[in-house]
Amino acid sequence: MAGGKKAKNVAKTAKGKVKETTGKAVGNESLAMKGRAEQVEGDAKQAKEKVKDAFKR
Repeated sequence: MAGGKKAKNVAKTAKGKVKETTGKAVGNESLAMKGRAEQVEGDAKQAKEKVKDAFKR
């Protein structure tokens, strides 16, 4: 997996976790849901890159 893409995906997942936690802490369901969505998106992109790497070998 390209290092830059991996870092972006991990950062997106981490950013989503922060948003989700903040949203839950302040009682903002919308922010928590957006954070969860970002985490899922980051995880999905990371999984896609891993699959691409597996086919390269």
